[in-house]
Amino acid sequence: MLGKAEAKVSDRYRQSEELLRAARELIPLGAQTFSKSYLQLPPGASPYFLQRGEGCQVWDVDENVYTDFISGLLAVSLGYQDPDVDAAVSRQLRSGVSFSLSHPLELAVARRLIAMVPCAEQVRFGKNGSDVTAAAIRLARAHSGRERVAVCGYHGWHDWYIGSTSRDLGVPAATKRLTHRFVYNDLDSVRELFAAYPGEFAALIMEPMALEWPEEGFLTGVRDLTREHGTLLIFDEMITGFRFARGGAQEYFDVTPDLATFGKGLANGHPLSAISGPEEIMAGMEEIFFSGTFGGETLSLAAAEAVLTKIAEQPVLETIHHLGAQLIEQTQARIASARLDEEMLVKGHPAWSAIQFQDGASWDAAELRTYFLQELLARGILSIGSHNLSYAHDAAALEHLLSVYDEVFPLLRAALDAGDVRERLASSPIEPLFQVRPLNRESHEDS
Repeated sequence: MLGKAEAKVSDRYRQSEELLRAARELIPLGAQTFSKSYLQLPPGASPYFLQRGEGCQVWDVDENVYTDFISGLLAVSLGYQDPDVDAAVSRQLRSGVSFSLSHPLELAVARRLIAMVPCAEQVRFGKNGSDVTAAAIRLARAHSGRERVAVCGYHGWHDWYIGSTSRDLGVPAATKRLTHRFVYNDLDSVRELFAAYPGEFAALIMEPMALEWPEEGFLTGVRDLTREHGTLLIFDEMITGFRFARGGAQEYFDVTPDLATFGKGLANGHPLSAISGPEEIMAGMEEIFFSGTFGGETLSLAAAEAVLTKIAEQPVLETIHHLGAQLIEQTQARIASARLDEEMLVKGHPAWSAIQFQDGASWDAAELRTYFLQELLARGILSIGSHNLSYAHDAAALEHLLSVYDEVFPLLRAALDAGDVRERLASSPIEPLFQVRPLNRESHEDS
């Protein structure tokens, strides 16, 4: 059983460490995505580069193999090298990738989305989540003639949203003043914004659920308030779309927004996103400028058609939900058995849950989480603390994770009892980038 980080840890990740040093000389951050960068992993005790994946397993550049519970930040919903997706992409590759005019796949995927998503009568495509959330906000502003936006959750890197976080460098002050935060599960915080700026909100955008379950009446209450104040309700379904239900969280919770955006679960890792809504509102997409050379790129559209077909015809979501419910129950039981109830808890939906670490008088949550991830990685579990399940995860994958928890949870308890969590780290603890999903009014600040 592994305990304190030892010198051999660096040997395990030697190629990753060397690649990271080289990458940081040429690539700011050494990665293209903050959540995939060295900032999100235990320093000196992590892989930084993966080279291949199959099913729910991945191999790093040092040839260490892991059961992957990150799943490409939830983008890989069916598993790596899914045969149906790969076959569809291979067929399309032989015909071409990007064309000088539109391709029939754009219509085919739009039809599938419209058949599945309650709010969808029309669809436009982008390449990532930020593309379509920004498009939704611009469309809402054009439709309403208003400028202010209410936000709750994480909605991408563009100025209109990121200016409301601590990562706001380079965002004009005038832009920041137009975005206001409200608190999830707190209708009064929504009412307060509408009362403070009557008739000024173009849109309220939110993740219908992240790790907190919506309280009874919350989502319908938001729906009613936005209608009352003439504000468009936008569901950011990057995570919940094609994961909570075939029609997303709007189907799962039976609350239909005015607009919805999708991405991660759409194309099994291929870059594609979508904005959808009723024709009356989506008609404005012809007037606002939303255009990109690669919006109709065919490999991602072929992947999406295969994904949506598989979700419609096979028990993809039922399987993920069943395994996820087992995982939540068994993880919580192990937390209790290890006497870690005050330090850790499992939150979320079976399709996407996570272990959250809480600060205490005698321990630091960041240090404990870093030690936890360090020891998971050493045992072949690729994780950032969440359970990002795909259709490729099976009982054996869950058993691997739970057996590792059986080893690591007692180590956490022992480190807490000895008061030496920090001494067991290979390096400094991981620090969060910024808090994107405040859990309560006390942690909420309006922008």
